[in-house]
Amino acid sequence: MYPKHKKPLRSQRLFLAEELLVDDMIIQYLYQEEMLTESHLEIQSESSNRKKTLKLLDILPTRGSRAFHHFIQSLEKDFPWSKDKLLRLFAEDTESPPPSFTVQCGVPDHILPTVPTTQHLNRLAARLTDPYRCCADHPLAVQSQVLAGLVMWTQRNGREATVRRLLQSLQATDTPPSVLQQVFV
Repeated sequence: MYPKHKKPLRSQRLFLAEELLVDDMIIQYLYQEEMLTESHLEIQSESSNRKKTLKLLDILPTRGSRAFHHFIQSLEKDFPWSKDKLLRLFAEDTESPPPSFTVQCGVPDHILPTVPTTQHLNRLAARLTDPYRCCADHPLAVQSQVLAGLVMWTQRNGREATVRRLLQSLQATDTPPSVLQQVFV
C-alpha cells in the first residue's frame, strides 16, 4: 500500500474501529479479492468488533498497492459515509502534495533517467543494510546480498532500470528518503 493510502487509514483508525462491522461483508469481500489470505480470516476470532477492525487495519497496509482500493470498495454498500470520509481525506491530501520523493532524496533531475552505476548500487546497498547491521552476524554478507539483488534488477530490466524506477520501487517499500540522500549525488 502506498503511503498516500496509509495516511487516511491511520488518521481515521479510531473512527473506523467505532463505525465498521468487519465480520460480514468487508472481510469476505477482501478475501474474495485476494487482499486477505485464509490465515488472515483469523481476524474473525477476535473478541470484539473494535479489535477485529483494528487487526484488519494492521493487515491492510501489508497487502499491496490494490489494498486501499479494495477496502474502499468493501465499504460501498454498508458504510458509504466511511468510504466518503476516507476518499475526501485522500483527495485533500493529494491536492497539496508534499515535495516529490525524488526531491526529498536529493537526486538531481539529470540523474533520474539514467541507469544506476555499480558504484551507486554499492552505496545504496550499504545504506539499506545499515539498520540490519546490529542483527546480522556477517554484515558484509547482507550488503553483498542486497548489492547482488540490485545488480540483478538492473541487468534484468536493462535500459528501463533507471534511477527514477529504482526510487519509485524503494518508495513503495516505505524506504525513508534520508536513507537515499547522497547516494546518487
